[in-house]
Amino acid sequence: MDLDFTDTEAAFRKECRVWLEANVPKEPLPSGDTREGFAQHLAWEHQLFDAGWAAVSWPKKYGGREASLFEWLIFEEEYYRIGAPSRVTQNGIFLLAPTLFEFGTDEQKERTLRPMARGDVTWGQAWSEPNAGSDLASLKSTARRVDGGWRLSGQKTWSTRAAFCDMAYGLFRTDPDQTRHRGLTYFMFPLHTDGVTVRGVDRLDGDEGFAEIFLEDVFVPDSDIIGEVHQGWKVAMATTSSERGLSLRSPGRFMATATRLIDLYHRYRDRSDPVLRDQVIQAWMDAQAYRWFTFQTVTRMMQGESIGPDSSMNKVFWSEMDVRTHETALELIGESSELDVGCESAVDAGHWMKGFQFALAGPIYAGTNEIQRNIISERVLGLPRK
Repeated sequence: MDLDFTDTEAAFRKECRVWLEANVPKEPLPSGDTREGFAQHLAWEHQLFDAGWAAVSWPKKYGGREASLFEWLIFEEEYYRIGAPSRVTQNGIFLLAPTLFEFGTDEQKERTLRPMARGDVTWGQAWSEPNAGSDLASLKSTARRVDGGWRLSGQKTWSTRAAFCDMAYGLFRTDPDQTRHRGLTYFMFPLHTDGVTVRGVDRLDGDEGFAEIFLEDVFVPDSDIIGEVHQGWKVAMATTSSERGLSLRSPGRFMATATRLIDLYHRYRDRSDPVLRDQVIQAWMDAQAYRWFTFQTVTRMMQGESIGPDSSMNKVFWSEMDVRTHETALELIGESSELDVGCESAVDAGHWMKGFQFALAGPIYAGTNEIQRNIISERVLGLPRK
């Protein structure tokens, strides 16, 4: 792996930085997981798309810049460095879109990608069910064949931002005679149609974006199946590899957090001890290690390799690193770290506590880290199953 950036990549970084510094909102937007904040974030997504920054690595005909994956990582670094708004389109752009590029038809791409990138059509995930979270293959939701399409029935839960979204995607059992990974099909479906009920799920931080989805005989045409009928598990694994391994949690996010932690340390080091100092240093080292590991992963991808089960190692590392980094920040701040967003006395407007609350979910979503360690043991290290 070449650790030096090319002149072209350096120029791309400068272009990103200049535009972002001129256009990022001066005041932070409300949380994108609230109804008010989601609407304001969508206005920002429109602005990103119109300037060509919403999906820089996509083909130009879908609104992208045809940037390389290295340039995408550079854009992400600059995006998080300046503290730009969180991406409420991430379920579509970073998870569904890579799946469509690999398995989708030309018609699906033409119909779906540009509205997705601009935020005109927003997407929620419909993976987990009440008794099928990390063990997704045990799902119970079904799809029944009818003339011209399918009828979906069942319940999905923990659907990120589905309370505000237009569409969702997920797995349904299309062959009732099959079990586990067989006989599943990957569907896209509307959230505002007959037979769909979306109900918000309360979160620890008070935001309302999570939802559970109830489907009762919801019609979906054949044209909204991604990949082949009964072969949805293979398609879903491509989505989860993106979620765990590369696109959802780019290193720029963690580099920006580590940089802010160092700034926090300089402000509060008079109350810290050598152990906390070492924790701050370790947080920076971990973020850098993740950054270079990701660049190595992109190098392999550009050489034609796939991420595969290595994405589970990524997921364990970044999720646990995120928790440790925020724990260190809260230790530095001390008792006032318990003050939440909106409290005038809160350090850094209470965002360290909110970030910590969100980080706690990292080892759980996208497949619990216990499951990821099983995958690493069996598929990366080649250890036998017990």
